Amino acid sequence: MTRTAMLSSVAGAATAVLVAGGFALGLHVGNLHNGLIAASFTAVGLFVLSRRPGNREGLLFLVTGTAHAVMFAGRQYALHDGPLPGASWAGWLGVWPLPLVLFAAGLTLMCFPDGRLPSRGWRPVAAVLAVVGVALSAVSALWPVEYARTGLVAGHPLDLPGFAAADAFYSVARPAGYLLFQLTWAACVVVRLRRARGDEARQLRWFVYAVTLTAAIMVVGLAVWGSPVPGALAMPAVAVVAGAAILKYRLYDIDLVINKSLVLGAMATIVTLGYVAVVTGVGRLVGGNRTVLSVVATAIVAVAFEPLRRRVQRLADRIVYGHRVSPYESLARLSAHLAAPDAGLLLDGICRTVADGVGAREVVLSTGPPDQPQVVSRWPDTPAPRRPGEVVTVPVRHDGRALGTLTVRKVSGEALSGTERKLVGDLAAQAGLVLELRATAQRLVTSADAARRRLERDLHDGAQQRLVTVAMELGAVVRLARDSGAAQLADRADSVRAQLLEATADLREMARGLHPAVLTQDGLEAALGFLADRSPVPVRLGVTVDRRLRPEVEATAYFMVSEGLTNTAKHASAGSASVRAELADTFLIVEVADDGIGGATMPPGSGLEGLADRLAALGARLTMDSGPSGTRLTTVIPCA
Repeated sequence: MTRTAMLSSVAGAATAVLVAGGFALGLHVGNLHNGLIAASFTAVGLFVLSRRPGNREGLLFLVTGTAHAVMFAGRQYALHDGPLPGASWAGWLGVWPLPLVLFAAGLTLMCFPDGRLPSRGWRPVAAVLAVVGVALSAVSALWPVEYARTGLVAGHPLDLPGFAAADAFYSVARPAGYLLFQLTWAACVVVRLRRARGDEARQLRWFVYAVTLTAAIMVVGLAVWGSPVPGALAMPAVAVVAGAAILKYRLYDIDLVINKSLVLGAMATIVTLGYVAVVTGVGRLVGGNRTVLSVVATAIVAVAFEPLRRRVQRLADRIVYGHRVSPYESLARLSAHLAAPDAGLLLDGICRTVADGVGAREVVLSTGPPDQPQVVSRWPDTPAPRRPGEVVTVPVRHDGRALGTLTVRKVSGEALSGTERKLVGDLAAQAGLVLELRATAQRLVTSADAARRRLERDLHDGAQQRLVTVAMELGAVVRLARDSGAAQLADRADSVRAQLLEATADLREMARGLHPAVLTQDGLEAALGFLADRSPVPVRLGVTVDRRLRPEVEATAYFMVSEGLTNTAKHASAGSASVRAELADTFLIVEVADDGIGGATMPPGSGLEGLADRLAALGARLTMDSGPSGTRLTTVIPCA
């Protein structure tokens, strides 16, 4: 057994003896919370350490629980009538450590859930709190400044001079120090909660929820019954929830719990107030029979309950989940998205619309067969962690043909209503239309590229070859004319030959503009190198593409770089440019940048607008950033 395990076992045994012995001495409501905190925090700390030896938060829970056990037993002993032998020293041990124990409890809270402070910047803050705790505990240990609030039978064991000064200091320092403790704890939890993501965020939200619920029970107990017992009895729930959160055991979504708690609490308050208003308020005014008024109040509550519940549920949904739009608002938003020319934005808009309309945790739109789906759009952008919750998959069709699926994942405990299912089905139909339009656009791009390649091949192998042959024949005619002494005829023929060669060069450039042969034969890296070599502006080229891509993807990337370098040479007044093409997983990242004057736009009918349309047909977007430091064109082309 390790030293930590041995000390934990000793602390657990000591806590059990102290708590059991303390309760055997009687029940004192003012000291009940110390015993419950001691038992629950120690038990949770031991359980966490048994599952995860050396866990820092488990050790903090154990220290906090053991310290409360010492205070609880000491106070219980000193509260017993008698007094018992040595009660003054036992009571002293149960009083003066309070500020230090509060510091330990606060440190446990600040370090939740991993036993570490949020950052190194919080270490000086924790050190200041420790100094405050030591100072207050030292004053309490030397003088009976805390005894007036404890009700101990036995007095303070020390009789030192200077009590008046110590009491004056303590009466000011104690509330200031405790307020500093509470504000610091709250600030630390808020900072950590704002930074937390994933499991840590859920751990913190569960813990904060348990603390808030316990505080609410405490307030209700004091307000209604004038007793702290309900709140004290609820305190072990904080430790239990914290232990479950530390171990991530069945850590379901807290949002649903908060939602239901808000609804339950609000309805209980409304029903109680309504009943009291009718029975008590109206009864006093009209002097009616209380039994009759009770029946009337019950009838009113029964009639008003469901409409009120629906309103309260909508309010709770808005508080917890944010604004969830109605089906009409969903369709209106979708119409706005449909006005966008970018097919990628359309698909993203459909997923966002579904999520807003049904309050989904995740919405995924996929194409292809069910056994090999290809994700084309997702909300949110990053995959959500897999947690319990209803998953609904709706087929996406158009003209009876299956194009893909729309998958909706709800939070745990929630299911799609009939209206929400109909809304998802309607939006899936719109997604089918968009997918079909995108597929049609891709087929047009593919067909156009194939036509370009055929035309380039026909020009290269047909017209260009014949023109070159004619030029060679004209060269022979020129030589023959010179040999025969017809100088004038030779000059005329040579001039025609020169014009023919120029026309052949122009035709070659035209063919290359339609579709470069180097792209078809050698691939994207060689084609982009060709563009960089021909650019009048120096180009830094970085290409990381280790395989051939679909022809339409390579052609689109080529034309984007060509258009970008052409605009740089004509309009940017740039000293240099850079081209980057990088294959990342199933996406091709293409970027063209220069250090020119910027100010580039995308007017209607321009080459950039045509390039953006071509990219949109492939599910990509053209991003342009053109400022004083230059112009940058960027796109990410799906190439799966």
